[in-house]
Amino acid sequence: MDTTLDDIEVRVLGCLIEKELTTPEYYPLSLNSLTNACNQKSNRDPVMALQETDVVKALDSLRFKRFARVAGDSGRVAKYRHSLAESLRLDPSALAVIAELLLRGPQTVGELRTRGERMAPFEDLASVEMVLQELMDLNPPLVAKLARQPGRKEARYAHFFSGMPVVAEEDSLAPAEPARLKVMAEEERFARLEEEVRSLRSEVDELRSVVQEFRAQFE
Repeated sequence: MDTTLDDIEVRVLGCLIEKELTTPEYYPLSLNSLTNACNQKSNRDPVMALQETDVVKALDSLRFKRFARVAGDSGRVAKYRHSLAESLRLDPSALAVIAELLLRGPQTVGELRTRGERMAPFEDLASVEMVLQELMDLNPPLVAKLARQPGRKEARYAHFFSGMPVVAEEDSLAPAEPARLKVMAEEERFARLEEEVRSLRSEVDELRSVVQEFRAQFE
């Protein structure tokens, strides 16, 4: 069976994993909730604008490939969940790493720790590296370590759900002087801080929505 996922299937699977870990009270997800999750502007790269029909087709394919299924206790509205925890016996930390790679593409260990902590706690960078190694040691592997690109201080990791990762060619760079390396390091640090702020704002917005829905029940 071909289990290679396309871009929409990758997004749908990543969202199912993410929402199970971040908002378990609203998991499994209805089609509407899942479509909204796929089209989020925060914690997504690239940002997509999917229709429900796109998500339905992806869900059908994921169900055939045994990566997702309809929840048994859905009630009148069908709800969907992923099947990775059961089929591959992955713990929350491994699922968090996979979700980040599915939702935002190749990332460094530091980026995975910072961004993944909203789904599972990581004590330090070594704990993330341990999870990545476990995912690379699986047969077949779920994660690959990419060659360090010119101008980057750290290697990045990518998921294997879409086959061999395709890495865009970087513009050729002249040998970096110490000043240039310092600037690049500062730019990376500010990028991480901006991403943390965006993530916190997104979580605050989600909490506000939950509180508003809760209050509405008593009005």
